[in-house]
Amino acid sequence: MEGFLLLIGFGVIIFFSRGRRSRRRNNRVSQQRNRQQRSPTRRTDAKTASAETPPATPDRQPPKEMVVLGRAYVTDGDGLRIKGQEIRLFGIDAPEFAHPFGKQAKWALHGLCKGQEVFAVSAEIDDYGRLVARCFLSNGSDLSAEMVKLGLALDWPKFSGAMYSHLEPENVRKKLWLADARQRGRMDVWERFEAQQKARNASRSPQ
Repeated sequence: MEGFLLLIGFGVIIFFSRGRRSRRRNNRVSQQRNRQQRSPTRRTDAKTASAETPPATPDRQPPKEMVVLGRAYVTDGDGLRIKGQEIRLFGIDAPEFAHPFGKQAKWALHGLCKGQEVFAVSAEIDDYGRLVARCFLSNGSDLSAEMVKLGLALDWPKFSGAMYSHLEPENVRKKLWLADARQRGRMDVWERFEAQQKARNASRSPQ
């Protein structure tokens, strides 16, 4: 079983590595074009050059593709923890726990992972410091794909390249309307929903 998981992992590592090499090649071409279009460089002293150099930004890429293998503790419909490492499932968006279908999404992912070892291959770190990883079960099932097929997560084309869009059940975006709103940048929809929830909870609390 471990040999099968390693075989899956090597395949995914090759997938990510090719993508990173392609991005680096495109960046080099873009830099060469910019140098050709740039006006003649004026001479500057070290002090001026230092002032004009933008500060370095944190790298979202881990030093190498990171592989994590172990039992998973599910945190929500698209998040889990393996050996203390927080992981975000690649390419999908599940409802928040307090949103409609959020609890169902968490427990569906828990059911998929229960009693299984999960093999996670990551090539990116998100804004919250979590590994963004493709996660596989011992039978080769992709957890992101399984959650979309269950109708408890949406494909997120911005990050997946529409890898899972063909797996979405009909009308699932109406069902998971808050997750869909987030993808469309409509956070005002979230704010109205959460304000209504807060008001409803306040009205139920004893005076």
